Amino acid sequence: MAPRLILVSNRVNVPVAGVPRQAGGLTVAVNAALKQREGVWFGWSGKVSKEGETPAASVILRRRRTYITLDLSANDFQEYYNGFANRVLWPVLHYRVDLAEFTSVDLGGYLRVNGRFADALSPFITPDDVIWVHDYHLLPMAKELRARGHNNPIGFFLHIPCPPPDIIEALPHHDETMGALSHYDLVGLQTDQDADNLSRYFASLRGANQRGPGSFEFDGRKVRVRAFPVAIATAVYARAARNSVKSTLVEELRNSLVGKRLILGVDRLDYSKGIKHRIQAFGHFLEKYPEWLNRVTFLQVTPKSRTGVPEYSAMDQEVSALVGQINGRFGDPAWTPIRYVNRSYSRAMLAGLYRSAHVGLVTPLRDGMNLVAKEYVAAQDPDDPGVLVLSQFAGAAQELTGALVVNPHETEGMAAAIKAALEMSPEERKERFQRMYDHLAENDIDRWAERFLSALGETREQPGLLSSLRQLFAVRA
Repeated sequence: MAPRLILVSNRVNVPVAGVPRQAGGLTVAVNAALKQREGVWFGWSGKVSKEGETPAASVILRRRRTYITLDLSANDFQEYYNGFANRVLWPVLHYRVDLAEFTSVDLGGYLRVNGRFADALSPFITPDDVIWVHDYHLLPMAKELRARGHNNPIGFFLHIPCPPPDIIEALPHHDETMGALSHYDLVGLQTDQDADNLSRYFASLRGANQRGPGSFEFDGRKVRVRAFPVAIATAVYARAARNSVKSTLVEELRNSLVGKRLILGVDRLDYSKGIKHRIQAFGHFLEKYPEWLNRVTFLQVTPKSRTGVPEYSAMDQEVSALVGQINGRFGDPAWTPIRYVNRSYSRAMLAGLYRSAHVGLVTPLRDGMNLVAKEYVAAQDPDDPGVLVLSQFAGAAQELTGALVVNPHETEGMAAAIKAALEMSPEERKERFQRMYDHLAENDIDRWAERFLSALGETREQPGLLSSLRQLFAVRA
């Protein structure tokens, strides 16, 4: 009998009938791994329990999938999620040590919640299960599960960047968080650079024995480090984009442009996304190339996030003020240069927006992968594709070789790339698009999951385990 897959992440998105699915890289990845397969998805419910309550795990069955969720207390939410995960790990792993606000209380909350998660999950684990843990919220999960006697194959995937060792080591008590990754059998990263950074960090840890490139031994336990660039459901997304152009939202957007070109940015509100830099570059573009005044509109879709963190509220005010300044300077009664929208859209609606945009502006200051870039490419009309302008600091830049790659810190270079994208010939646009689309079709989300889980099977070198994993996780039509 094939092993069961248990996926563990900070947040579990239990499907609700009649509610459209929101876009989200981790959710897409988890759904791909569990598609048409029996498995479990475990994590936080998204709810904060009342003071003094200690709710048990909730078990929800949806067809062949089991969702197991746990509420957090107000203290847990503040210390584990708002505190250590998002005010320490997030900035440090995005190379922004200067923004980290470490407290021992938040670290204690982070470790405590990982222990609670392990306690809640432990009764549901059988010896034959394969466990796959996702992202920076749960770095110590394998260590916690090992302490509870579970010797299952456990893999980990980091969806965000992994900085060099000197930055990781600036994290107080880094051996309890990033160092705890040594308890996994396989650690997956987005890029070769990320994998090299973690490998160099592992090599510096006490008790580490390097057995080869990306291969380590800690106290007799083998750990491997490899890059697995996360992907998208390419064909599915392309079909959604074709269908969505008939939607009311997309039709109204196109009618509102009145023949103007559309530049599109889609990002969660976060300092890592380079939204302010991008808007400044668009303002510089309008100033330097006045022939484009009243001929192009920049739509920036930016759902707000982490509203409980003060830095994010300040960032929203700063971006809104910058948008107002540029619109006030260059706009006129019949034309608003920048449309700034703070709301979420379903994946289907976003696909239609991507397909309508002549230029996709994806310029993070640092990003593990950035699936918006891949979704933008997949959504294009092959007969009249748009042009992707992509930051060199996004992991996707290593794969999407047909993009115009820019340094988001270089305002003039960004403005020049916008102009080049708008003026690119149809022949060159088609060639660049086809090159990127072919890569995305060959390396889609199903293959990503299969490759990771096959590699996880190889790490254990147990007779029959690799073949059973391949049987379970083979891509099915």
